[in-house]
Amino acid sequence: MSLGKVMTSVTTLPAFKAVIDGRLVDGPDRLPVTNPATGEIFAYAPDCDAAQLDDAVAAARRAFAPWSATPSEIRGDKLRAIAAKIQEELEPLSCLLTREQGKTLAEARLEIETAARWFAYYADQDLPVEERREPDGRRAEIRRVPLGVVGAVAPWNFPVQLMAWKLAPALKAGNTVVAKPSPFTPLATLRLGELMAELLPPGTFNILTGGDHLGPLMSGHPHIDKIAFTGSTATGKAVMRSAAGTLKRLTLELGGNDPAIVLADADPEAVAERIYWGAFRNAGQVCIAAKRIYVHDAIYERFAEKMVALAHAYPPMPGDAPGARMGPVQNRVQFERVKTMIEDARASGLTFLTEPGDMAGPGYFIAPTIIDNPPDDSAVVREEPFGPLLPLLRFTDVDEVVRRANASEYGLAASVWSADMEAAAALGRRLEAGTVWLNTIHGLTPTLPFGGHKQSGIGVENAEEGLREYTNVQVLVKAA
Repeated sequence: MSLGKVMTSVTTLPAFKAVIDGRLVDGPDRLPVTNPATGEIFAYAPDCDAAQLDDAVAAARRAFAPWSATPSEIRGDKLRAIAAKIQEELEPLSCLLTREQGKTLAEARLEIETAARWFAYYADQDLPVEERREPDGRRAEIRRVPLGVVGAVAPWNFPVQLMAWKLAPALKAGNTVVAKPSPFTPLATLRLGELMAELLPPGTFNILTGGDHLGPLMSGHPHIDKIAFTGSTATGKAVMRSAAGTLKRLTLELGGNDPAIVLADADPEAVAERIYWGAFRNAGQVCIAAKRIYVHDAIYERFAEKMVALAHAYPPMPGDAPGARMGPVQNRVQFERVKTMIEDARASGLTFLTEPGDMAGPGYFIAPTIIDNPPDDSAVVREEPFGPLLPLLRFTDVDEVVRRANASEYGLAASVWSADMEAAAALGRRLEAGTVWLNTIHGLTPTLPFGGHKQSGIGVENAEEGLREYTNVQVLVKAA
């Protein structure tokens, strides 16, 4: 489908298609796609069934032998072509992403550009054969070989970017793919699927959309060899249970409740601005958003004043509105969850530094809501809001704040802020997190591995380590 048609009046209600074995197909039913800025349905995606999943997996299985035998440099050429095509479609893809996801156009453009960057990066990556000589004179080749068919499942907060994180290394390693985007945000990824289908052999890449029934069918499918999943920890556990029957390989990037620690020697106003956008980017719907802000008591008041000023300066608005810096919460389910957390915090007598605004609609708008020094056992501290709700917490002792920061089932990321980089690094090494930023936040790149500790995930994505996740080890031992 032409993206020009997508951006017409909502009354046209365009319907997108899945890609199976290189063909565009409808599902037996349709999924409505809602614009979170208005709460209105503006398009449809196919609601694919089990038979179509079987067709997609069979197509991927047929395509695996020729694709895995294709020289790595040719597979790299295909990925470069995909990256170039994404860049060509940057503006229409960004507009579509803003409309279905709610994020600002600037955020959407960055996401689409990031997806292209990942394809371009992995186009040049390889896992060379390693040779070893044994003491008895035998020689061995240690090779990395593709797994087979990969099931890639991406969430609704960064649907295109997080799908690209999976597709690029999976394809470069020689696997074929069956992809499933979130039913809340399927459209830009379906369009990406159309573009990829034009550039790849049939069956190499397949994409289906569907409701809650489709994910368990994928994770339990006997002919899918690996699941790469980004989503909640609860769903990740369900994926593990379902995948256990066939001992599928798994990469799981799951929830986080990331602490940011601001030491007494930090510049409170400057750091507050960095952390503010690290917390409220994409309306707080970021796995690696700063979600618990521990600020030394000596600078707490100045830090809090700056955070409040920023919240008042940048109210949420539709993502395509001029000057928009924060859009709505993406879907009604998440909107109601954050709203309930806010109402519970108020009922518990917590102090609000900023208010959530009128949450009556239309659209799923919640203003940046900041809570002043709630107890550590409050839900707003213990749980991941995944929305524009943020606790500021006082501390005076470094050992105490490390203990509090680590008192979580999650361990995805963290940040430390100080005028003394060595002091920040020393504290950062004590944090139980897969990534710790020092005087910066976010800034993920394809060149660095990313993964969580504790219940924030299994395995890693990105860099050479991420490419290895899509391979098995094969050792060839040659007689002396």
